Amino acid sequence: MKYDFDVITDRKGTDCLKWDFSKERGIPEDALPMWVADMDFKTPECVQTALKKVVEHGIFGYTNTKEDFARVVCDWFLRNHSYAFSPEWLVKTPGVVFALATAVKAFCEPGDGVVIQQPVYYPFFSVIRNNKRRIVNNPLIYRDGRYEMDYEDLEQKVSGDDVKLFILCSPHNPVGRVWTKEELTKVWDICSRHGVIVVSDEIHCDFTYPGHVHTVFASLSDEAADNCVILTAPSKSFNLAGLQYSSIFIKNVQLRRKFEAAVYATGYDEPSVMGVTAARAAYSGGQEWLDQLRVYLADNLAFMKKYLRDNMPDAGLVEPEGTYLVWVDCRGLGLTDAELNDAIVNKARLWLDAGRIFGDEGKGFQRFNLACPRDTLEEALKRFCKIV
Repeated sequence: MKYDFDVITDRKGTDCLKWDFSKERGIPEDALPMWVADMDFKTPECVQTALKKVVEHGIFGYTNTKEDFARVVCDWFLRNHSYAFSPEWLVKTPGVVFALATAVKAFCEPGDGVVIQQPVYYPFFSVIRNNKRRIVNNPLIYRDGRYEMDYEDLEQKVSGDDVKLFILCSPHNPVGRVWTKEELTKVWDICSRHGVIVVSDEIHCDFTYPGHVHTVFASLSDEAADNCVILTAPSKSFNLAGLQYSSIFIKNVQLRRKFEAAVYATGYDEPSVMGVTAARAAYSGGQEWLDQLRVYLADNLAFMKKYLRDNMPDAGLVEPEGTYLVWVDCRGLGLTDAELNDAIVNKARLWLDAGRIFGDEGKGFQRFNLACPRDTLEEALKRFCKIV
C-alpha cells in the first residue's frame, strides 16, 4: 500500500489523553493504552500540509466558513454514503458530544425522557443527566453473538408523553453494529408515530467492514429527514479529535433554529481555524488514505480474531460490522466483573474501556481499540491473554 500504517509514532509527552494520563485515571503508568477512540496513526499528509500553511501564515483570528466549505463536506457524504445533504443544513460545532448536549437542551425540557440503547457510548449518559433530563433505556438484545434492537420495548418506552428524543448510535459504539435500512426504518416508524425526534450520532460512519453499508438516517424518507438531526465529524475518520470540529446536519428549519439558538446560548460563535482547515483538507484529499486505512483495520481485525481463537478461545469477540472498536465478551473466562477489570489493569498492564461504563448490560465485556500499528496490537493481545 502507498501508506505505511505499521509505523509506530511515540505519542508520550504530548499531553495525549490516551498515552499521558494513566496515573491521573488510576491506571499503572506502564499500562498499554487501547481504550479511548482515537487512532495511533498520523493524519494524512494533505491535512498536515494544510495545517502547516495556516501556521506559516501566522495569524489565528476569528474564523468562519462560506458555502464552498459546506459543499466540500456534503460532497464527501454523497461520494461515500450516497446521500446529498444540502449546504444550508450545516451547523458547525466543536464536537459531537457538544452537539449531543446541545440537542438535549434544544429539543426537550428538564424532566423529559431521552431514549438510548445500552450498552452505549458513555457520554450519552452524562449529556442527559447533567442537563436534568431522564434516561430511558431501550437495551439492545444480545443473541447468538450479535446485537439486535428490541422494537416492542422501544414502542412501549416512547409511547409516554414525556419522551421527546431518541439518541441513536449508528454505527453503534461499542457493539459494532451497522444498522440496516430495514432496522432503521422500524425505528423511524415507531418514533414518527409518537412524535419523537431522532438524533443520530453517525461519527463512525466512514468505518464499515466488507459486506456492510452505512445508511444515513435522513436518507430513509423525506419525513425522516425532516424530523432528525445528523451528527458527523472527520475526527474519527482522520484522527482529528483534538481539533474540535463537527458537522451537524438539520434539514428542518425550525429544528435548526432551535439547535442554533442552543449553540449560541453557550457563547460559541465561530469554529476553530485549525478544525475547519483540517476538515476541508481531509474531505478534499484524504479519500485514498482512508480507503487504505480501512483495509489495514480489516487486517488488524482478522489478526485479532485469530490470536484470540488460538490463545484465548473462551473470550468471544463480537464480530464488528463497523467502527475500529472491538467488543470482547469475557464472561466465559470464569471471572467476576471486578476480577476481570483488576486482572486487565494490574496483571496484564493493559488499559481498556471496561464494559460496565457503557451501562450494566456491558458487565463482563471489554472495549478494545484496534486502530494502531500491528506490533502494538500484538503486544496488547499478548498482555490481554495474561489475565488467565
